Amino acid sequence: MPCFPRLSFVLLGAAAPLLLGNADVALVDDNAIPVPAGIKAMLDAALASGNEGEVSTIVKYARLADPASADVVLGIAEKWRSDRAAERSKTIREASMFDLWSGRAEVGGFLTTGNSDTLGLTAVLAATREGLRWRHKFRAQADYNENQGIATREHYLASYEPNFKFDDRLYAYGAAQYEGDRFLGYYDRFSASAGVGYSAIKSPAVRLDIELGPAFRHTYFTDETVQSSAAARGTLAFNWRLLPGLSINQQGSAYVQRFNSTLSGTTALNARLIGPLSAQVSYNVQYESMPPLGSVSTDTTSRASLVYSF
Repeated sequence: MPCFPRLSFVLLGAAAPLLLGNADVALVDDNAIPVPAGIKAMLDAALASGNEGEVSTIVKYARLADPASADVVLGIAEKWRSDRAAERSKTIREASMFDLWSGRAEVGGFLTTGNSDTLGLTAVLAATREGLRWRHKFRAQADYNENQGIATREHYLASYEPNFKFDDRLYAYGAAQYEGDRFLGYYDRFSASAGVGYSAIKSPAVRLDIELGPAFRHTYFTDETVQSSAAARGTLAFNWRLLPGLSINQQGSAYVQRFNSTLSGTTALNARLIGPLSAQVSYNVQYESMPPLGSVSTDTTSRASLVYSF
């Protein structure tokens, strides 16, 4: 009989690691330490919204408000992120090439100064497809106006850019673009480029992407001259969400070459109206360093548009 207590201590010692292991698992179980009802309600609402920024904010202040359940709250959020990433990865793998596109369609009016001073109509279609490794970007734009049957403004642009993502920030890009604007001094311009891009800032409110690489441009000018030349291409894309439903973005590009170089910049302010509809005003400046005789170097375009996001 005296040996029984000693045997009990031995068995308890052997089982201690298993008990402690089970205790560690219980700490990340949301039933182990009750989360206060008010905090749980806010956390559930943030998770249901699907907004990563809102979830991070609720988790931050929930852990400060109730330190006892801080690890449980963090565990719930991390599981939500993990499940969400897994579901997105599955969706992308099973999607066809026509799925997962998002973007905007824009229609409105414009006012130009420079080589032509006109009022007219503008239309833009921009779409992006995000994959696990690949991102595809497409853009088409047309500005047109005529007076008494005579065109006084014609600007056409189409571009396609595939990106291969090395990680969350660094990527390689290829870019092909067509432009036509006889009022700016050229009938047709074809551009091709490849290089490296980097997301210097990437947060829910602010994003800044920078690209740089060599390029080649072929331009057919309105004075009948043709120019083909190597160039350096650089772009900047900045987006800042000032308030929910209000954002400002800046797009800049430069083709620098031996002959005619081109600098272009667009600043836009977008305000959501209702659902997928928003109103946008923008201002574009385009500079050609060596335009044909009879054309000025700088054109500006002011636009007011209605935007549908999809």
